[in-house]
Amino acid sequence: MTIDVIEAQQAALRALYAAHVVRGDRYALVDFPDHANVGDSAIWLGELAMLRAVTGNDPDYVCTWDGFDPDAFARASPHGVLFLHGGGNLGDIWPHHQQFRERMVAQVRDRRIVQLPQSIHFRAPGRIAAFARGVAAHPDLHLYVRDRPSLELARRHLDCPVALAPDSAFALGRQPRRAADCDVLRLLRTDDERIAHDDLPPGEGRIVTTDWLEDGVLPAPRPGQSHADHYAALAGARVARGLALLSRGRHIVTDRLHAHILALLLDIPHHVLDNDYGKLARYIDAWTVASPLIGDRATTTSAGSALA
Repeated sequence: MTIDVIEAQQAALRALYAAHVVRGDRYALVDFPDHANVGDSAIWLGELAMLRAVTGNDPDYVCTWDGFDPDAFARASPHGVLFLHGGGNLGDIWPHHQQFRERMVAQVRDRRIVQLPQSIHFRAPGRIAAFARGVAAHPDLHLYVRDRPSLELARRHLDCPVALAPDSAFALGRQPRRAADCDVLRLLRTDDERIAHDDLPPGEGRIVTTDWLEDGVLPAPRPGQSHADHYAALAGARVARGLALLSRGRHIVTDRLHAHILALLLDIPHHVLDNDYGKLARYIDAWTVASPLIGDRATTTSAGSALA
């Protein structure tokens, strides 16, 4: 059943990417997540793997949200689709990434822009209007979203083609698991999407509570290495750290979407809590509800009690 869930999402991703590029096409991929959050690196690696598989090419241009150089972009990528990194930052929780997205939509009008799968959430609903104006003005923008509430919101407010698609991290496929060294690993958010899970019971056996927002040792750029390859090495190191961390638990409790996704790829049973706007439940309902690896996700207490 888990394999079917993974393979179904991989097939949907192949269809998404193949709708915009074919073998031999050139393209750009921007908004590299140069931070310690493992989930965003997993998405980047999945995007890169899928784009390489479909086109046979590396991206002509990559950058972080604060590293875009219009002249360098025009020289390196004079033609081809501009892919915007997916994730959970379309909205007003993570403003740097949203502002960068809006800048790309406003400045890059000479080609197709594809926003790779995102979750949408505006804490101040009126703020979507500014983004909607930019979307309406772009001649060829395509938006993919990861859950049905995001799809409904986008279709109400955004004048562009919108479709439902899974998270690109599933392009990574099944992952080997290391031996566990604790009974339960609780990987819980410590950032702006956190809900306090103060009612988690102490449980029994060895329980480790952590997050994955601290980088370990990262690879330095090598002489002559392209930006795309260096970014892939950084993302690879971060994902390897996340996989090793999740592998520690015989069972996982998490409120991070990509801990859920990577737990599926590692074949680890887990209980899922949620972030502050229901991102995990929305994704599970759309894509992974059939997996037998997911335990009761109703409440913090029930998730904790099942492991006590």
